[in-house]
Amino acid sequence: MPVRSAAAIGICLALAAFRANATEAPPGASSCSGCHAASAVVETPVPRLAGMPAARITEAMLAFRAGQRPGTTMPRIARGFSEGEIMAIAAWYAAQPAE
Repeated sequence: MPVRSAAAIGICLALAAFRANATEAPPGASSCSGCHAASAVVETPVPRLAGMPAARITEAMLAFRAGQRPGTTMPRIARGFSEGEIMAIAAWYAAQPAE
């Protein structure tokens, strides 16, 4: 199964699991807020994740983890998460209201 197909299936499963309780962050999601500001009031070159499509977050994280996307900190952080954890975090951030 191609990586994108597997990721799409995983995203759907993660969205279904987190749709019921979108307020409870999955393990690892809190580590993102150190750089990815939740509020639009905070100016930062790092994109906000709240409301971003889960597929976009997942694709970026998997690319960082595989070394296909350059970065300073994100490749190291992404390698610490399994594909399932990445999809759960992405689904949770996608369900958060964008400010």
